[in-house]
Amino acid sequence: MNDNPVAPVQIHRLKPHEFEAIRRLAYDKFGLDLRKGKEELVTARLGKCMRQTGFESFEKYYQHVVGDSSGEALIGMIDALATNHTSFLREVPHFDFLRENVLPGLRERAHVDLWSAACSTGEEPYTLAFTLCDQWGADAFRKVRILATDISTKALAAAKSAIYPAERFSAVPPGWLRQFLLRGQGRWEGYYRVKPAVRSQVEFARLNLVEPFSRHNLFPVIFCRNVMIYFDKITQEAVVNRLAACLEPGGHLFIGHAESLTGVRHELTYVRPAIYQKPSAGTGRGLRWPT
Repeated sequence: MNDNPVAPVQIHRLKPHEFEAIRRLAYDKFGLDLRKGKEELVTARLGKCMRQTGFESFEKYYQHVVGDSSGEALIGMIDALATNHTSFLREVPHFDFLRENVLPGLRERAHVDLWSAACSTGEEPYTLAFTLCDQWGADAFRKVRILATDISTKALAAAKSAIYPAERFSAVPPGWLRQFLLRGQGRWEGYYRVKPAVRSQVEFARLNLVEPFSRHNLFPVIFCRNVMIYFDKITQEAVVNRLAACLEPGGHLFIGHAESLTGVRHELTYVRPAIYQKPSAGTGRGLRWPT
């Protein structure tokens, strides 16, 4: 038995200049707008990272992050600060609109590419896959491809594993549970895993929406929900216009119901709450698939 256990690291209080440095770094690197009043949130979320890496002060932790040439420390900070709360069939009206108003126009295409631009832990892109497979049957497995991107490597790792507690599926029709999911047994009792055929439709990649990205093809549907609420108006405008450039003419952008594009300059047409459409006469270039 160890009679001299190592004492836990005591984190020093977050000072105003330390909060400002972290706030500026978070904004510059990934667009997160940490306004005044978020000091306790930063303390709580970064405190765990600091304990794991042995840093007592936020200033030393900040210097570690900016001095890490590998970028891993910055990614760790992003993962700690990012909120990854989501569920399957979140904001059901979006999927009703997709099924009733968008998918009929895509049905005859040989290939259909969709983009979940802030996919978090994967519930959104898998819900898109469930919806298309439910509507199109075996054809969907053959021709549907979903690009799912997020800034958080931790969230992407969870998404790729495709294992979720049963409560995440509370809004999912019972038929979908049988059709698209495997029920866990033994130590996985109370969990489901997305079936391999559905997982194969989704390609995950890390992407920072606030940074310029290369473009190649266009999408008829882009979901970018519940991430722009963390951006200020300047960043929202830049992100929305990058996304609009990746929509094909007539394509639809879905944002979160808690979000608004009021005061944001863009070329899109309002359709209904949290749904916008690119004018049919528009032109542009789209996002390149990760290689």
